[in-house]
Amino acid sequence: MAKNLVIVESPAKAKTIEGYLGKDYVVRSSYGHVRDLVKSGMGIKVEKNFEPVYEISPDKHDVIEELKKLTKKAEVVWLATDEDREGEAISWHLFETLKLNEESTRRIVFHEITKKAITEAIKNPRKIDKNLVDAQQARRILDRLVGFELSPVLWKKVKPQLSAGRVQSVAVRLIVEREREIDQFTITASYKVVGMFEMNGKTFKAELPKKFKTKEEAEEFLTNCIGADFGVKNLEVKPGKRTPSAPFTTSTLQQEAARKLGYSVAQTMVLAQKLYESGKITYMRTDSVNLSQDALDMSKAAITKNYGAKYHEARVYKNKIASAQEAHEAIRPTDFNIDEAGNDAREQKLYNLIWKRTIASQMADAVLEKTVVTISSDKTKEDFVANGEIIKFDGFLKVYMEGTDDENSEEQDGILPVMKIGDALILNEATATERFTYPPSRFTEAMLVKKLEELGIGRPSTFAPTISTVQKRGYVEKAERQGKERAYSVISLKNNKIVHETKTEITGAEKNKLFPTDIGMLVNDFLVANFKDILDYNFTAYVEREFDDIANGELKWQKMIKEFYGPFHITVETTEKEAVRVSGERILGKDPVSGMTLLVRVGRFGPMAQIGAQDETDKPRFAKLRAEQRLDQITFEEAMDLFKLPRNLGDFEGHDIAVSIGRFGPYVRLDSFFVSLKKEDDPYTITYDRAVELILDKRKANAEKIIKTFEEDKEIQILNGRWGPYIAYHDRNIRIPKDREPASFTLQEIHELAEKTPVVAKKKGFGKSAFKSAVPKKPVEKKAVVKKAVVKKKSKK
Repeated sequence: MAKNLVIVESPAKAKTIEGYLGKDYVVRSSYGHVRDLVKSGMGIKVEKNFEPVYEISPDKHDVIEELKKLTKKAEVVWLATDEDREGEAISWHLFETLKLNEESTRRIVFHEITKKAITEAIKNPRKIDKNLVDAQQARRILDRLVGFELSPVLWKKVKPQLSAGRVQSVAVRLIVEREREIDQFTITASYKVVGMFEMNGKTFKAELPKKFKTKEEAEEFLTNCIGADFGVKNLEVKPGKRTPSAPFTTSTLQQEAARKLGYSVAQTMVLAQKLYESGKITYMRTDSVNLSQDALDMSKAAITKNYGAKYHEARVYKNKIASAQEAHEAIRPTDFNIDEAGNDAREQKLYNLIWKRTIASQMADAVLEKTVVTISSDKTKEDFVANGEIIKFDGFLKVYMEGTDDENSEEQDGILPVMKIGDALILNEATATERFTYPPSRFTEAMLVKKLEELGIGRPSTFAPTISTVQKRGYVEKAERQGKERAYSVISLKNNKIVHETKTEITGAEKNKLFPTDIGMLVNDFLVANFKDILDYNFTAYVEREFDDIANGELKWQKMIKEFYGPFHITVETTEKEAVRVSGERILGKDPVSGMTLLVRVGRFGPMAQIGAQDETDKPRFAKLRAEQRLDQITFEEAMDLFKLPRNLGDFEGHDIAVSIGRFGPYVRLDSFFVSLKKEDDPYTITYDRAVELILDKRKANAEKIIKTFEEDKEIQILNGRWGPYIAYHDRNIRIPKDREPASFTLQEIHELAEKTPVVAKKKGFGKSAFKSAVPKKPVEKKAVVKKAVVKKKSKK
C-alpha cells in the first residue's frame, strides 16, 4: 500500500493528478461534498448558537467506507480539494468524517493541475483554513434558514410547493423589474437622415446628427437639399487606440462565452471544469484578473514566436471589484503552446476563447486614425457628419475582439476618401428613415451575471447555480419570442425627386432571454412587500461582504447569523399572521353565455382563466393561460378564447379528433390515443390535416419501437427504448439481460423473469430540497394530524 493518500473531489481531477505523482501516492475522489445539513428538520440548532447538524449524504456512505480503509493504511493524507471556500469546506468535512489525525493530514492547494503546480503544492502544505470553512458554513446555514422559514409562508400565502432562496429571490426581482420597465416604456418615433456623398468617383456615408421629430420636418430638410451645393466645411484627423481587455474572471468568461459561443452560464462552467480537471486551464472559479509571473513569461514567448516582438506589451491588471482576491489568478491556459484541448468540440471552442483572451491581454494596443468630416451646404442649416477609421497597427486585434451586449449598436465606421477643407462633394442620395426608441433589453444569462456582479451580489461559485435555480423553480424562463411586424416610413431624395415609401420590419423578437413567469412575479411582489431586507440589493451585497469578512477572519459567523436571524424570524411570524393570501386575481368581466364572472389567477397548476367565482357556482370552468400570456396583461377577449378548447376537428376512422391542453401541454386525442403537439403547432389553429399527420406519425414511431407483442397478453411487449430494448410488463418495465436476444423471449420466460426482478417502489416526497422534505406541504393540516396523534398516545397511557 502507498504511503500517501491524496483525496480530491472529482474522478477526472484524480486521474490527472495521479499521472503526476509517483508510486508512493494513491489518488482517490470524494465525488464532491460528503456531508450536508440533515434533511429531517431544519438541520440547525438555533438555540445552541446556530450549531449545524450534519449527516453523511446517502450516496456517499460507500465512498466514506472506502476512504476510511485507505486512510488507516496511509502514513499521510493529503486533502487536495479546490482552493475556494467550497473546496476548503469539502476538505474540512472529509477531515471530520474520516476522523483524521491533524499531525498526519496535509492540506494542499493549487491554481492549476500541472506537474509543476502539484509538486510545489506537496512541498508547501498547510492546515485547513477554518475561516474559509466558516464562510462557507455561514452561507449554507443562512440560506437554509431563509429557505426553511420562507417557503412555508409562500405555501400558505401564495401557492403550495413554492420555495424561496436569498440570492435567487434577488435575481428574480431584477428580472421582474426589468420586465416592468419594458411594459412602462413609451416608444417614440423620429427621422434619421443619411446621405451618400461622392468625391473623385468614391462614395461614402454621412449622417445628420439631428433627428427630426416629425415626417414633415424631415421632408422639408430633404426638399431644401434639392439643388444644394455641398462641400467639406471642416476636417479633423485624430490619433486613437484600443486597449485589450483583462484576462477572464468567472463572470467575464460566462458573459463572453454566451456572446461568442452561445453557451449558457451552466454549460460554460461544466466545460471549464473539464478543462481545469484535465490540466488545460487554471482554476475556473475566480474573481481575480492577475496573471502569475510564469503566465506572463509564457505569454510573452508565445506572442513573440507567433506574431513578433512588436506585438508584445506586458500588462498588469487591477481588479475593479473590491471583494476580489488578489492572491488568486485569472482563468488562463496552463501552457500557451498547447492548441488542442481534447476531442470535445465545445471544450475546444471554450479553450480557444480563453487562449485568445489571455494572449490578447498581453499584446500591444491597436493604433487607429480617426477622421471626422463636417459637410455643409448653401441651402441647409444642418450639417452632415462622416466618421472614418483606419487601423494603422492591429496590435491585439490580430488575435481577439471583445463582444458586446448592445443589440442596437450601429455598424463600424468605414474608410473615407482623401479630402481637404473646401472640397466640393456630390450628394447622390439622401434618405430620412423613421426610427423608434428601444425599451431596455431583457436580461440574457450573461447580462444577469454582469448585473449581479456589479451589485456585489453573489460570488464566482454562485452565479451559475443561482441562474439555474430560478429557472428550475419556474420563476423565470429562458425563451424565444416571435417579433411583430411594424410599418415605418422612408422618404428618399434621388435625382432631385422626393419619394415616399412605407416599409415593414420585425420588431420585438427575442432569443434566449429571461422572462419572469406569472408565479415569479407574484412571489416577487409578495416578498418585496413583506420581506424588504431580503429583497434589497444593498442588503444582499452587504451580506456577501460579511461572508468575505468571515473568510478573512475579521468576523465570527455565529455573530453574523444571529444579527440576521432575529429580525428575519420576527418578520416571518408577523407575515404568517397578518399577510393576506395572494393569487394575482384579476376580474375581466362577465361570461356572455352564463353571466358568471370571468377572472384570471394563479391556481394549483399555474396561471389560469376561470368562469364562475366561488360564490357563483360549485363547478367553475378553467382554462390554462398560453405560454406568452400574462395575468396582468391578458384581455377579456383573449381569456374567452381560451375556453374554445377542447376543439373537435372532425371524424377520423370513426372517432372524433379532439384538441385540448392538459397538464403537460397541448395535445391531439383520437379515442384513447394521445399525441403531443409540436412546438410550432397551435392548439387554437391546428387544422384537421395536420392533426391526422401527427396521429399517423406517432403510430409509425410506435410501430418502429415494438420488437415483439403477445396475443395472449397485450399488456406485455418487448420494445426499443432510449437506453436499449426492454420489456413493458403491465405497469412496470423490466431490463433485458445484455447476453439475450430480445425477440427470442417467450411469454413464459418473460413471466419467470418478472418474478425474479424486484419491484422498485416509486419515490415519494417533494424532491432534494432540504426544507421541502422537512416541512409539510400543508402546515395547518399537518399540525392537526400531529395533535390527534398526541391525544391518542395520552388516551393509551
